[in-house]
Amino acid sequence: MPAPDTGYRREIDGLRAVAVLPVMAFHAGFPGFTGGFIGVDVFFVISGYLITGILLGDLQEGRYSIARFYERRARRILPALFVVIAASCAAGYALLLPPAFEDFSASVFAVLLFLSNMLFISEVDYFAPAAEETPLLHTWSLAVEEQ
Repeated sequence: MPAPDTGYRREIDGLRAVAVLPVMAFHAGFPGFTGGFIGVDVFFVISGYLITGILLGDLQEGRYSIARFYERRARRILPALFVVIAASCAAGYALLLPPAFEDFSASVFAVLLFLSNMLFISEVDYFAPAAEETPLLHTWSLAVEEQ
């Protein structure tokens, strides 16, 4: 079975655009978008499809390397993640009271280890209004994808 084409696919970007709309509407609090999290499931499916295509292509060409795979992912994901963490740390230091900043600091370490989903599932009710006060909560999905 041939590997899926790993080149740019406009229709996949279109699907991403469609999937992000209910997620944004849910987080913005628009009525009727309580199921906006479905967009995250779509992102997971898209990522799985694209990653599988890359891995199958590498396997067929005899150049598969798990280290190379994660190196490419790190080059793509880590720069933006570090910017988000740095900005969040600066804002957290300026705006949070010391106990809240300590909790935030623990979440930074969990994010850096791609374990934030494990931390947040035990400490935060994602659907509670107070969840909006957890600066790096959105990184849970990145942790799931990397695991």
